[in-house]
Amino acid sequence: MRHGKKFNHLSRTTPHRKAMLSNMASSLISSKRITTTVAKAKALRKFVEPILTRAKEDTTHSRRVAFSYLNDKESVKILFDEVAAKIGDRPGGYTRILKTGNRLGDNADMCIIELVDYNELMLEEKGEAKSKTRRSRRGGKPSAAKKEETPKAEKTEEVVEEPKAEAVEEVVEEVEEVKAETTEEVTDDAETAEEATDEVEAPKAEDDKEDEEKKDN
Repeated sequence: MRHGKKFNHLSRTTPHRKAMLSNMASSLISSKRITTTVAKAKALRKFVEPILTRAKEDTTHSRRVAFSYLNDKESVKILFDEVAAKIGDRPGGYTRILKTGNRLGDNADMCIIELVDYNELMLEEKGEAKSKTRRSRRGGKPSAAKKEETPKAEKTEEVVEEPKAEAVEEVVEEVEEVKAETTEEVTDDAETAEEATDEVEAPKAEDDKEDEEKKDN
């Protein structure tokens, strides 16, 4: 019975399983990326990451321990000369599993397992995301850059407002001129109207005087 035993035997005997993982680890170190099933990738991750941690100490003992697992001189040389320098600052998690779907033949879950520090596309995306600055919605003290920008904004407002004031003054002058012309026209019309009324009232007054004289006689 398998109570609590989480180790995946991958349907293989112990020597077969060790040889398979050793070959996969050598391929991963030399190629930096391999395609396999998800179950094998998870087993390979547990197998290869302690070897990568061992490679950070470049000693004869570390090289012999790594060779005892990999059994390949070329992969050991690449591990200590190239990969160790690349992963030196990383405290763990050297591999990444990316699922790619199911295999056509037996519908097995397939994936790509790769070394994290060799995926240049993802590293570029992370660098761009870090370079972007966040804008906070909370109001706080203005930064030095904002303080420097405020006098510039005031100057632009002054420059914009001056022609507006001149235009307003011109409009006001035009309106006053129109008002003066209209008042002159109104006064002229009033004078002409008074003259006309005087002309009409003069003969009426003479007629009234003649009528009164006739009545007196």
